[in-house]
Amino acid sequence: MDKSIFAAKAASFFSRGVVAALLGAAALAACSHAPEKAEEVRPVRVMALASSDVDLDAEFPGEVRARVESKLGFRVGGKIVARKVDVGNIVKRGQVLMQLDPQDLQLAQAQAVAGLKASESNRDLAQAELKRYQDLRDKNFVSQAVLDSKQTAYRSAQASYEQAQAQSKTQSNQTAYTTLVADADGVVTGVDAEVGQVVAAGNPVVRVAQAGEKEIVIGIPEDKVDMLRQISDVKVRIWAQPNDLIAGHIREIAPIADPVTRTFTAKIAMPDAPADVRLGMTAYVRFASKTAAPQIKVPLTALFQDKSGSAVWVVENHVAKLEPVQVGGASGNDVVLTGGVANGQLVVTAGVNSLKPGQKVSILGGDPAPKQAAAGNDVANLIKEADAGARAGGGVAK
Repeated sequence: MDKSIFAAKAASFFSRGVVAALLGAAALAACSHAPEKAEEVRPVRVMALASSDVDLDAEFPGEVRARVESKLGFRVGGKIVARKVDVGNIVKRGQVLMQLDPQDLQLAQAQAVAGLKASESNRDLAQAELKRYQDLRDKNFVSQAVLDSKQTAYRSAQASYEQAQAQSKTQSNQTAYTTLVADADGVVTGVDAEVGQVVAAGNPVVRVAQAGEKEIVIGIPEDKVDMLRQISDVKVRIWAQPNDLIAGHIREIAPIADPVTRTFTAKIAMPDAPADVRLGMTAYVRFASKTAAPQIKVPLTALFQDKSGSAVWVVENHVAKLEPVQVGGASGNDVVLTGGVANGQLVVTAGVNSLKPGQKVSILGGDPAPKQAAAGNDVANLIKEADAGARAGGGVAK
């Protein structure tokens, strides 16, 4: 074959292949298109503005305790032979908590009883002799001096009897003290001794919190003690139930600061505490007072600072809008807004530094159902588009 003819055929074949490749690439490009970029939605936390004439002066964390918590101990020393309760047990007045070995005290009680009987016999003998000598003195058979000696002997025997009687009662009480009983209804909050341990008289072995009124124990900084003494509006909220406020009042403020924390211990009584408020729970005590006029407050985290001044992000129809505000001052961890916002507006309290004007947002804690449905529709549309592109690509391949 002539070389020129062969070259012409090869060029024609190559050109047809290039054209086919270009047509295939064009078809693939036509049936597959880039997905549209989804608009970014920022999750934020918001609060609804509401003016109030209550000024939160301070809030302090504390612990729920019983108003009376007793550290019980034996009134005599000895070896513990029985423990009848565990931590958390509910006890009634008179219920046995612990027992000591009573053997030595029982022997001492028996000795005291024997001494009482001996002194009783001596008293009875002295009394009988005194009566006989009184009869003899009436008949003038003995002198008055002899009668006086018999009277003195009787008085001594009577005193010895009374002494032995008191000693016997004391020893009986000592024997009874080997059994430790609860002196009031309550709950066992601690056990400080175990069976087999030898304890001295008065050493605490069981702690019992008496049933009844509960209180919150908090620490107050020294610069707020005088101010908080004047506040009567005291509310308590339990960490486990943050939406329920319990009325309270200051029952006691320590006159001296704690040497470690340098705070003044205060006890807040809760006369109407619900039954589900348990000992040891974490609680917060709020001290509030009235302001001259209603105020709008927002957390410090809601404030956005830019070159023009202070502003907050207001959410309307899930769109963030920057609103300049006038700040009137600070109140604890909040700031008082004197202008720029109104009651009922939704203000962003978390995520303010990641927003921009016109930014779409999703509210944390809101109803996610509509958003999930929209997201599901978007996913369904993308799947349909992908299936259509795959079918179109398959046709071109063929």
